[in-house]
Amino acid sequence: MILSSKPVKRGACLRRLLFRFTGPRLRLLLGAVLSPRDIPSSTAPRLMISLTVNGVRRTFDGDDRMPLLWFLRDDLALTGTKYGCGVNSCGACTVHVNGEAKRSCQARMSTLEGAAVTTIEGLHPEGDHPAQVAWRALEVPQCGFCQSGQIMAAAALLKDVPNPSDTQIDAAMTGNICRCGTYPRIRAAIKQAVEGAR
Repeated sequence: MILSSKPVKRGACLRRLLFRFTGPRLRLLLGAVLSPRDIPSSTAPRLMISLTVNGVRRTFDGDDRMPLLWFLRDDLALTGTKYGCGVNSCGACTVHVNGEAKRSCQARMSTLEGAAVTTIEGLHPEGDHPAQVAWRALEVPQCGFCQSGQIMAAAALLKDVPNPSDTQIDAAMTGNICRCGTYPRIRAAIKQAVEGAR
């Protein structure tokens, strides 16, 4: 996977513009798109939060309601974690928090004091986690948008269940949506990753 290290500010700017030029009802509808950092600072609760991201100690001094997703993408320029739905329904934003797969669009910064967060960029220094190797070998991605979330969910499964059955794979991957329908290749890659981890 090729991952850009440059920050993408377009989404943050759009969220800020939408917040400034829309009425309160529309703002509620856009809640999944708007970052809490876009709320005027006089009304936003602020907190100093310390956490580890991909093995590096980070601090966050901002609105504690902000989702982890926007901290990763906008502040740390870790754009491998994708914004798909903002409502915990697609899995594109899956990361590991304290070793467990979590949806970063719903993980508020206020809940992450002292947490250890791993993104797709930190899963393996050279991108050679068994799941990543299997994904490349079987050419799993089609468009690739959801695949970092798929790999993070698969890696969490393999950590907890080193040799999962088809039923366990399906249960762990449920909720990680692939709009291209690469589910058979995803399952095959997880099985191949089991062999690669041995």
